[in-house]
Amino acid sequence: MRYYFNIGTNLGCRHQNVGRAIAALCARGTRCRVSDEMESEPWGFQSSNRFLNVGVAVDLDLSPQEVLDWVHGIELRLGSAGHRDENGGYIDRLVDIDIMAIDDNQGRVVTIDMPNLQVPHRHLYDRPFFIIPYRQLKEMTEK
Repeated sequence: MRYYFNIGTNLGCRHQNVGRAIAALCARGTRCRVSDEMESEPWGFQSSNRFLNVGVAVDLDLSPQEVLDWVHGIELRLGSAGHRDENGGYIDRLVDIDIMAIDDNQGRVVTIDMPNLQVPHRHLYDRPFFIIPYRQLKEMTEK
């Protein structure tokens, strides 16, 4: 299956954070594609730290739940302790990797609606830092 990820970071050396996350995602899969980077304002909370976002498409032979667990492991290894405060609000973060969408092996969009995983991402179409890289990746992978 082809997984479409969004990497976001607004702490530390953002380019290095993104690079390390891309390397971790691409090391496990095949046909890795990377969108252009884009900057964005924090979404859902106030911060003076702008985000650097990039999309990554990778073909993986893992189930969506396995990918979700694997991605959480990557975030932890890269030093990200989480992206919500004790009240559930968003906070600055070193690395946040979201699954934006999944295509099955025939190129059909996969839909998942579970408490811990919603695909396509519930904000895919209303967050520019998701939809712009996603559309770019779709164009790349359809060629």
